[in-house]
Amino acid sequence: MTSPNIPRNAYTDAPEQHPNLILGSLQLLFWLFFRPKAWRNHLKRIDADLEPNSSLLFLLRRGRWRNLALWRLLIQGYLVLPLLANLIFGLVLLIFSKPSENIAFDVVVFGVVFCVVLGVAFGAFCVVLGVAFGVAFGMAFGVAFGVAFGAFGAFGAFGAFGTGVGVAFGVVLGVAFGVAFGVAYGAFGTGVGIGVGVALALGVAAVAFAVAFAVAFDGSYKNLRVEDKHLRVEFYQHFGVALGVAFGVGVTINSWRPWVSYPLLQQWNMLLYRLDKKRIGNDISLLRWHSAFWDEWQHIRLYGLDKHLTLVSERNPVEGQAAIDYLSSSRQRWSVQAAQHAQQAAQQAQQAAQIESDARSLEGCVDVEAIRKAHQNLVIDELENPASPLLRIFSLISEDVDAALNQQSTYNRLLALRAVVDRLNARLQNLNRSTEIYAPRFRPIAQSWREIIVNYVDELAKEREFLQEIDNPYIIGVPLNEQLEIFIGRTSIGLRIEQLILDRRRPPLLLYGQRRMGKTSLLNNLGKLLPNSIIPLFIDLQGPSSSASDYAGFLYNLARGMITSAKRQSALTLPSLTREELEKDAFTNFDEWLDKVEQALEDNTALLSLDEFEVLDSAITKGRFDEEDVLGMLRNLIQHRPKFKILIAGSHTIQEYQRWASYLINVQVVHISYLKEEEARQLIQRPVKDFTLRYQPNAVKRVLQLTRCHPYLVQLLCAEIVVLKNEQDLSVRRLANLADVEAAIPAALSSGGLFFADIQNNQVDAAGLAILRFIAALGEGAIVTRKSLSQFPDVVESSLNLLLQRELIEEVGDGYKFQVELIRRWFAQQ
Repeated sequence: MTSPNIPRNAYTDAPEQHPNLILGSLQLLFWLFFRPKAWRNHLKRIDADLEPNSSLLFLLRRGRWRNLALWRLLIQGYLVLPLLANLIFGLVLLIFSKPSENIAFDVVVFGVVFCVVLGVAFGAFCVVLGVAFGVAFGMAFGVAFGVAFGAFGAFGAFGAFGTGVGVAFGVVLGVAFGVAFGVAYGAFGTGVGIGVGVALALGVAAVAFAVAFAVAFDGSYKNLRVEDKHLRVEFYQHFGVALGVAFGVGVTINSWRPWVSYPLLQQWNMLLYRLDKKRIGNDISLLRWHSAFWDEWQHIRLYGLDKHLTLVSERNPVEGQAAIDYLSSSRQRWSVQAAQHAQQAAQQAQQAAQIESDARSLEGCVDVEAIRKAHQNLVIDELENPASPLLRIFSLISEDVDAALNQQSTYNRLLALRAVVDRLNARLQNLNRSTEIYAPRFRPIAQSWREIIVNYVDELAKEREFLQEIDNPYIIGVPLNEQLEIFIGRTSIGLRIEQLILDRRRPPLLLYGQRRMGKTSLLNNLGKLLPNSIIPLFIDLQGPSSSASDYAGFLYNLARGMITSAKRQSALTLPSLTREELEKDAFTNFDEWLDKVEQALEDNTALLSLDEFEVLDSAITKGRFDEEDVLGMLRNLIQHRPKFKILIAGSHTIQEYQRWASYLINVQVVHISYLKEEEARQLIQRPVKDFTLRYQPNAVKRVLQLTRCHPYLVQLLCAEIVVLKNEQDLSVRRLANLADVEAAIPAALSSGGLFFADIQNNQVDAAGLAILRFIAALGEGAIVTRKSLSQFPDVVESSLNLLLQRELIEEVGDGYKFQVELIRRWFAQQ
């Protein structure tokens, strides 16, 4: 299929023939002399059995006479072309004032008859050499013979008879043989040395032939107007010499024609290049008319072709690539390498300019607001740009500053910005030691950024001290990483995971819990809960791994996540793995990389934690990955690599995903639910060191009642309490009472809207939603009996079981109630 950016029949060895009978015939003749590959491919298109080792008569005997395309070829080659050639030659003679009666008989009749008869004869009976040679030779011989002898008939003076006949017949045979062999086999007549040798040999043979012919047949030509015996011998000699020389010249046409035509072609090609340079836009270029794309015999370098190719590639990459693909297997393949070198040089210059532009853009950041937006303007290409590693550092710093400034509380902004300063200090040390070519250019920029951020942190700290704000350390809706002090509790779960890891049966683990229960926060902080001999390797399957388009991308992102997590949580450096290695044989190379990882682990154990396994299951369901390939790999990891333990985490049980259950046999479930009361109390009263807000006992009790120690809801409500207290007078700011807790509830329900809406939209069915709304309307602590639920005809046991599994309701005697009061209140106000 032809691209819309590439003209039809351009940059191909198999162009389509013009449908017009006359134009198509001329096209065939052109292919014979200039594009033998196009000729051979045209024969293939007519009949797949048209091979150099099959004859035309053989094909006709096999019933190919029914092939209309084959008949069209024969008519065009043996009738239309000879007629056209001699008619055109007759017009030329008419211009030179030759008698019209001579032209009509000698050229049109004499030439066409010989052309057709001899062309068909040679084309039909070249059995040994084959049809590819036979048809080409027949056509070339017929056209050349008809024109040559038509010319002899028009111009022929008897005094030059011997030389004229010799030249005519020699040229005919030579051109026909040269063209036919070139088309059929692409070898004959391609060397000047071979051509000259053939010409000399045939010349000598022709002289000997002429002498012998004169002796043997001296009396056979009495009818010639030359009666003198000496003249007759001279005739034969002239005939023989002319025949040999002319045949040698003709048969080597593909050797000397490129040299003769070279100056004219160069002028033509340069004209096309100049016209293309003046063209504006990305329209189709004139490159397709360059002789490199239609003269296959031109072996001399067509200078300027590389420049033209570079120009087209820059303006229209699709057309440029098509031209490069064509030239890569042609005699002008040198131009491809030259053009690619020129493109690389241009790209390097463009890269250098882009790097300097990026550096100046980063240099122009004079405050934190500019720094936080800098990453939006950076385009980083890791594979080609030598400054990409440095630019990525600045992009990450910009993203970190942006995330820090998005924190709701001054306390969290300070905490995040101080972490950015620490990372910048480490980057500056690396830049001071770096030998990268662009390190000196970007080092002052990093120093400037550090100074700007440090000054802003100092100003923020002074503002906070002046206002006497209560620090708001609560993180809402974002998993807590290992660097945040606010992560509290979960020691019992950490102990349970450790016990299962040390189990000699090596069972896979499922960390199961409802959304926002802190699964990801726990996985991020496992390094604090587990012994140093267990290396947590955390992978968020909501990231690039599950969204990859192929296995190479999936495994590359999996390995990259493992490497990053090992470095972050345990300061362990794992071997690198490139995407290029995985492109060759993804699973084999990944397995070999795991061998290297095991060596790096030494006596330690790796805990591969796959968070949000449901996302990977969805990718398998959509057909992006094969179940057996991915889950089979995990099963192989469990069974054959004792240094690896597998933990998957999600909000669904393994029974809800049967395909996982069949591969992860004997999976052990670790249930993560509400915080323990003492852990929740610590989160309320002492989330971080030096927390200045104090709670009255009944206020703490009320927070526990409203949230049931749900980690997300405790942080949500307490964060709104801090916001509320910071708006109060300094005299009452630092003590929270029961009224403050109740006053913060509406803001908590509003800011946590996405959490509550997810329950409504994604975690329950229609019948379950009706039940929740019914119970919510009855008020705080209300219990509904099974009998009262009978008013809902659509309510089935499965709906109730789903609500219980999602930990939204609980059984109380013979009835049900909401587990969490804040969730009930949200449903009550809907």
